[in-house]
Amino acid sequence: MPRLRHLILVIFCSATTFPYAAAAQQVCPSAPEPIVSLSYGSRYASESDNKSALDEKSNAEVDSALEPVDDFLRSLTQAANGIQALDKKERRAAADCILGQIVVWAEANALGDLASNNAKLTMGSRIAGFGLVLIQVEPHTKSTSDLDVIRPWLSGMMAEQMLFWEEDASKGSKRGNLRAWAALAGVSVGIINRDPVIEGWATASAAYIMCISNEDGSLPQEMGRGKWALHYQLHAIAPLVLSTALLMQQGTDLTKQCDNALERIVDFAISDLSNEGAATQKITGKEQSLFDGTRELKNWQLAWLEAYNSVRFDQNLVEMTDSLRPLIYSKLGGDQTLIWAGL
Repeated sequence: MPRLRHLILVIFCSATTFPYAAAAQQVCPSAPEPIVSLSYGSRYASESDNKSALDEKSNAEVDSALEPVDDFLRSLTQAANGIQALDKKERRAAADCILGQIVVWAEANALGDLASNNAKLTMGSRIAGFGLVLIQVEPHTKSTSDLDVIRPWLSGMMAEQMLFWEEDASKGSKRGNLRAWAALAGVSVGIINRDPVIEGWATASAAYIMCISNEDGSLPQEMGRGKWALHYQLHAIAPLVLSTALLMQQGTDLTKQCDNALERIVDFAISDLSNEGAATQKITGKEQSLFDGTRELKNWQLAWLEAYNSVRFDQNLVEMTDSLRPLIYSKLGGDQTLIWAGL
């Protein structure tokens, strides 16, 4: 049996390797209490230039505020990933269950009251999370009434996001990784809602972040983050890659934008990871957090490799991806190995 076919069969059929496949067959859980309002400060020290110094207490407070949202998204992505291992009837029941949970949040206008700019800045990845779950679930449901509730909720959140990023976000923020996450939110919502305006804004936003990259592929906004620069270059790459891969499925190709900017951005990061951050250290003057003992590189930070392999073939990156599987990141829709297998 060819290796790729074997991989796909393992992914789709093994509840031992992917325990959430079994979990998807359990009784449908209730949605957690909707989080309507969010307000919190910055993760970074007030005296920090370019957000290069974390304030550990503030960082923990932000994580605590977002924890209920992120926990819900992790639960949804796990259930959505498990659908493929079920038979047709079970898939529909599982999909309807997921939609039913999201409807509870949509009806409550969850995340509709973002009372601080920091909450608005960080909401893109959460909206993207809901959109990416729905992209997986929609083909398996006939529950159009639930989708009729969810779609305007997503549109409303994206309308607020687009207004924020165009009018209220700082100049630096507009050039950084959080704008890339807002773009991914727009791509996913644009696909689910069949909304060319949202998808068009998202496409332009993703292209903008790519096109301001330096000639070597480093992202200028992230290179101002001191020892966190390479960490945030990776954080920007994830939504840029997934946006590119999803848009390619819609007939829009961003891979050639601005002299193959995405390829340069990815190659810079991968090369620098293999050289202990030397290039980024030269730019920033700081040893990078992934190599100074502050943080350790985790597989989820490279989960975007699966989607990237679907838009650009690089034998070295394919081999790297093989060595890291399964690659799972809830903010990208969960199990990237399962989602992008064979594409």
